[in-house]
Amino acid sequence: MRRRAREAVLRSLYRHEYLPALRDDPLGDALDEEEGAFARLLLAGVHEHRGEIDRIIDRRALGWGLDRLPLVDRNILRLALYELLYTATPPEAVINEAVELAKAYGTEQAPAVINGILDRVWKGRDADGSLG
Repeated sequence: MRRRAREAVLRSLYRHEYLPALRDDPLGDALDEEEGAFARLLLAGVHEHRGEIDRIIDRRALGWGLDRLPLVDRNILRLALYELLYTATPPEAVINEAVELAKAYGTEQAPAVINGILDRVWKGRDADGSLG
């Protein structure tokens, strides 16, 4: 199930941001082979595109700039934006999974904030799919 992979990636992103000096950050032994491959893909993608993803969050957060977002919420957004913009996962599934992660791990306002930001990003794309 991809949700377990996303949860493992969220934990890894959180640990990496909270403890930046952490070098070895395993995703966990609880993932099967398919989940582990998906989690590694997501984690590498978020790290590779983090600068761009953070700029998107900052532009689309409307009063909740990147620095104002709680650590967990910020990393849920990073994960979801990578998956939304760089994978073939259906947008509705990405947004739904991000909201579910927000309900489970984020702040009280996280589900609404994350849904709003992801919706603005997805609807704000140009005709060619770029963010303009």
